[in-house]
Amino acid sequence: MGAGSEASPRHAAGADVLAELRTATAVEHEQVESTLGLMDPRLGRDRLVAVLTRLHAFWTAAEAGLDAWAGRHPGDAETVAWSRRRRAHLFAEDLRALGAEPDAGGRPELPAVEDTDQALGRLYVLEGSTLGGTFIARHLATLPTLGPGVRLGAFSPYGAETGAMWHAYRRVTREQVATGGDAGRVVAAARATFTALAAWCTPVGAPA
Repeated sequence: MGAGSEASPRHAAGADVLAELRTATAVEHEQVESTLGLMDPRLGRDRLVAVLTRLHAFWTAAEAGLDAWAGRHPGDAETVAWSRRRRAHLFAEDLRALGAEPDAGGRPELPAVEDTDQALGRLYVLEGSTLGGTFIARHLATLPTLGPGVRLGAFSPYGAETGAMWHAYRRVTREQVATGGDAGRVVAAARATFTALAAWCTPVGAPA
């Protein structure tokens, strides 16, 4: 069931929406990390290409929904610096660096992003991945299977600005809820996005 049709989880008065997001999505977050297995020291080039192919398709679909939202709410999109947060093209560039091409075929079917609450919920997943992504990028750089001179950029798109970009997202999300946004819808959209990501990547998941 998409986030748009889910009942909003109850939001306790005075609760921090970022703390709620972290707690409410812990299981789904762990499932995604376990499925991808990108910190595996035995990660081979072929499986990395397969994972990047799935992630490129997922980000393409997720960003399409956010682009539609941004077209309806340009002020909110500018506040969260949406145009700077796109990463699908970086996954495509990483695939080409590995001698592969993005799959022009299937895309996951994701719920529509109906409002700014749901946009921020989806962004919690996409942007939160840049925090762990810095560790993934460092790990991948050590893998001999990548070959000399190959550096991947999608997992750590902001470099030294990773912390600042995450802080800006957190500030905007807290302000959204403080000024009348629905924390429950933010959380529901984040959980739906995590669930969809785990399901989409299961076919290329790490071996048990």
